[in-house]
Amino acid sequence: MKSVRLRLLFLALAPLVILMPLLLLLGMTRWNADYDKVLIANVESDLRIAEQYLARLMAGTGNDLRAVTDSVEFAQVMAGGEAARRSYFREKRDALGLDFLYYLPRADAGPHAARWPVVAAAMAGEPETQIDIFPPELLEGLQPGLAARARVPLIATEAAVPTTREVEDRGMVVHAASPVMLAGREGVLVGGILLNRNLQFIDTINALVYLNAVTGGDRQGTATLFLEDVRISTNVRLFEDVRALGTRVSAAVRGAVLDEGRTWLDRAFVVNDWYVSAYMPITDSFGARVGMLYVGFLEAPFAAAKRAAYVWMMAAFAAVLLLSVPIFLWLAKGIFAPLERMTQTMRDVGRGNLSARNGDVGARDEIGQVAGHLDDLLDQVQDRDRRLRAWNEELNTRVDQRTAELRAANAKLEETFQQLVMSEKLASIGEITAGVAHEINNPVAVIQGNMDVVREVLGEAARPVATEIDLVDRQVGRIQAIVGKLLQFARPNEFSDCAEMVDLRPVVEDSLVLVGHVIAKGRITVETEFGPAPWVRIYPGELQQVIINLIMNAVQAMGGAGTLWLALSEAAREGRRGAQIVVRDSGPGIPEDKIAAVFDPFFSTKQAEGTGLGLSISQTLVQNAGGLISVRNHPDGGAEFRVWLPAVEEESPPL
Repeated sequence: MKSVRLRLLFLALAPLVILMPLLLLLGMTRWNADYDKVLIANVESDLRIAEQYLARLMAGTGNDLRAVTDSVEFAQVMAGGEAARRSYFREKRDALGLDFLYYLPRADAGPHAARWPVVAAAMAGEPETQIDIFPPELLEGLQPGLAARARVPLIATEAAVPTTREVEDRGMVVHAASPVMLAGREGVLVGGILLNRNLQFIDTINALVYLNAVTGGDRQGTATLFLEDVRISTNVRLFEDVRALGTRVSAAVRGAVLDEGRTWLDRAFVVNDWYVSAYMPITDSFGARVGMLYVGFLEAPFAAAKRAAYVWMMAAFAAVLLLSVPIFLWLAKGIFAPLERMTQTMRDVGRGNLSARNGDVGARDEIGQVAGHLDDLLDQVQDRDRRLRAWNEELNTRVDQRTAELRAANAKLEETFQQLVMSEKLASIGEITAGVAHEINNPVAVIQGNMDVVREVLGEAARPVATEIDLVDRQVGRIQAIVGKLLQFARPNEFSDCAEMVDLRPVVEDSLVLVGHVIAKGRITVETEFGPAPWVRIYPGELQQVIINLIMNAVQAMGGAGTLWLALSEAAREGRRGAQIVVRDSGPGIPEDKIAAVFDPFFSTKQAEGTGLGLSISQTLVQNAGGLISVRNHPDGGAEFRVWLPAVEEESPPL
């Protein structure tokens, strides 16, 4: 018993006491590496933002010069006197935030073009903007006081490359030139911005990259512009209110960025503390590396955060260990209870209680095997019971599925039967309509014949009533036309054996004639807009049935008063050419919760009227012709139905 107890305690405590510290060490090491990668990725992203701002400043300077040279005001000033030009250039320089702005005639621009590629490009007709390094005498010649502003005394800096220089008096300049194409005034307009001590430039970069630096957030960031390895514009502080102008970068960073042209992404010592830093080289118009752009944030808060995380994890592990060991020891006592339970089970079985069970004793020795064998018999019984129950549930599920399928089939059969009954009713109505039409044709023919006899018998004596006779003839012709269209609508197959090429406009106009008596009963205004539309292939009678159904629904929806719009136009759908018929009314529209069901069989919004098959049949007829019918509520009110049919492209319409 003691041997089993010791082995169980060792197996329980070994993972916690031995393996968990190893896993914790590996996890902390990996976390530390990933944490450093995240910091480097952040500073790299910050550097991209600073680089983009510098590029935008350069592009903006060039665009400003191009805008000046292209302006009418510049042309007018250049045509004036020298005093006006000087005044204009001073105003423009101040307005554009430039440190110098001057004009070079083409005749005088040669030496400048030979010295500066920016000017040479403008002389060739191409605006150009680059970073250039100006000597102090050139700065002073461009603008009095500019050389003094560029002057930065050097400050001895730890780990920098040794130098005998005491001052940096060159100026890093955003150098831009734009060609002047005025007749008689060809030349170059040159302007630029001095970046030395340009605190607005560097503070703007710092604000863009580190928005929370002022409030003392975790990422206390800095930004710097270097001329070679000298800080000429920075918000790095030597003291609380003193910027570190004139301090120099470390030799390691200088070698990697200026000498090798690489971007530095690593921790670096900046003036008086360690920063997570990013440096990139800056090249001038000659392609030489003349400076660096830097962004970085203080490493100390993140190092402190890592140390705090390490302490917290170690403290948490120690707390877990202190709490777990007593718990494991307490739980170990419960592991041995199954041994006693197995002994009791065997006693019960010996007394005839065959339902007794040991359960899961958690042991793998001989006692555990005996307990397992005893329980296997009961486990088999339970397994068979579970299978029987599962089979019973599966059988019930299958019965429910079959019942549902039978119900669906029965509902479909009922629906099909109803549709067949309605189709038979429609066929009977068609037969009755055709009979009535034939019966009307007989008296109409008699009337027409007698009117011809009256005209022949009376001859010239019929002249006083010629107008009335002509009116009767026209009305008889109208009756014949209406009856013919009614007959064609009732029995379309007698007029067409198959779908034919159809011009939609006559079909729509004929449909209006057939429902004219319904429209005339109320105060309904019909507005039509028939544009050119391609021919389509469909049974004319079926198409007429669809249009009449839509018109009748619109008239009923308006309640006898309103406006009915009919439109015909060409319309493409999914890249395929076609024709579109639009039927819209000024009624109340269709409720939004029912608009998706209007084409369902037997669906109707008219209480005790209709069968609900009109739109369903119309949809079937249109789809059989390869078209599409859709519905929506128009933004101005009322329902709008659209019938789209594909155009017949491969055949020419009949003449």
